[in-house]
Amino acid sequence: MLVASNISKSYVGVRALDDVSVTIKAGEVKCLAGENGCGKSTFVKIIAGVEPADRGAGSIIINGKKYSKTKYNVRTAIEAGVQVIYQDLSLFNNMTVAENIAMNKLVKEKKKLTHKSEVRKIAKDALDMIGVSLDLDATIQTISIANRQIVAICRALALDAKLLFMDEPTTALTNKEIQRLLQIVLKLKEKGIAVVFISHKLDEVMSVADSITVFRDGKHVADISSEDMDMKKLIYYMTGREVAYKHYIRKDREDNKTVLQIKGLTKKGQFNNINLDVRQGDILGLTGLLGSGRTEMALSVFGLNPADAGEIYLDGKKARIKSPVDAIGKGIALLPEDRGTQGLLLQKDLTDNVSAAILDHMTNGIGILDNKKRGELAQNTIDRFRVKIPNARTLIKTLSGGNQQKVVLGKWVAATPRVFILDTPTVGVDIGSKSEIYEHIQKLADEGVAIIMISDEVEEIVANCNRVAVMFDGEIIQEFGEDVMREDGAGKKISTVISSLTAKNSGEEKAV
Repeated sequence: MLVASNISKSYVGVRALDDVSVTIKAGEVKCLAGENGCGKSTFVKIIAGVEPADRGAGSIIINGKKYSKTKYNVRTAIEAGVQVIYQDLSLFNNMTVAENIAMNKLVKEKKKLTHKSEVRKIAKDALDMIGVSLDLDATIQTISIANRQIVAICRALALDAKLLFMDEPTTALTNKEIQRLLQIVLKLKEKGIAVVFISHKLDEVMSVADSITVFRDGKHVADISSEDMDMKKLIYYMTGREVAYKHYIRKDREDNKTVLQIKGLTKKGQFNNINLDVRQGDILGLTGLLGSGRTEMALSVFGLNPADAGEIYLDGKKARIKSPVDAIGKGIALLPEDRGTQGLLLQKDLTDNVSAAILDHMTNGIGILDNKKRGELAQNTIDRFRVKIPNARTLIKTLSGGNQQKVVLGKWVAATPRVFILDTPTVGVDIGSKSEIYEHIQKLADEGVAIIMISDEVEEIVANCNRVAVMFDGEIIQEFGEDVMREDGAGKKISTVISSLTAKNSGEEKAV
């Protein structure tokens, strides 16, 4: 299907890809693995025709046809059957399912006018290929993320895709939706379509992957068949070092002062009667199915989603929090679910980002921003969080996901929070950066910060948290105390509860 040989790419002296060669067979399911910044995205952009490879040696062969690197572009790639589904899916929210699926095919065929029946036929034929039925007249904004992903897949199929790249396809999906996606991938495989996952959630994609190709520092370092796949070996190839999920044992916090109390917090249609308390040094894990109300509740505590009823107490005193300004003023910080749109100023540099929450402390005697203070803060953040960055004036949008997340952490640590809410803190973060972020979270807890960690990953919750609450349908349905979290079987107990919720949710969907 694809033979890419000796591909290199440099950006202003930085070698993003260094003499990389990759072969993908028709009908193969491959996982492209590596830490953020290893060259995966650059490779995909070159094969998709978005970025040109460096001139010189190297070649791209698709279905036996050799393409000139200087003339290879997006149109060429599409005609060769290459399609990429990016994380944002790139769909038109105000258009229907049918229109989104058919749009690119109609544009390719240069059709200025077409009948609605033709649009529907193109969409239905693509859906039939993977055995899925969707409401063709529903607008994209009204359907789930999982169904939007199916629309994106069908859009690629309508263009006769032969090689499909999927960037972090499982990030926003429930376990049930992930399994449905993987079944669709197997159907694509049966039809001879090659699928390449770019994913950090290797345990999920490995159930269907035939092989893994590993990049590190712009080089192709390993090809591993699914039969020979060993997680420790894979992590070593990805990072160049031994990285293990450390199980942090939190000290007994029963005598520690309660910092945050949430009493009866309720917002109609989102969460109901939430009661929680978090002490100094606690890391309270909040888990459950997507859509359980976890994020909405966290936003409420931070003043972004005012509750209808209930009370919030800080140090035993009732707190009035109607806005993020109120929350920040009272020592509450939020690392948001989507760092790109909610946590960072992507078009600004690191200095601007880490000082954004404490600008009132970054001025001189006459109220003008003190660039020396801001520069010192930026350098301290780089040093403390080991941010890989050329300098503090580098734009945040150029950093890897892991380094961006470290900047968000640094921004809020600079504000010296007393309560820190972390909403899925390692989503889209590579294995090496995950380990470092966990260390920073533990250090904050050791310093007495009261932490709430929201996560879908049971392993992450068990490794970091001394207490856990499980949410379902807007309510806390079970809690696990410190005694349970010290047990070897804590993860299994939590997973059992979540599995029962998945089954319950599935049963309710069938009943509807």
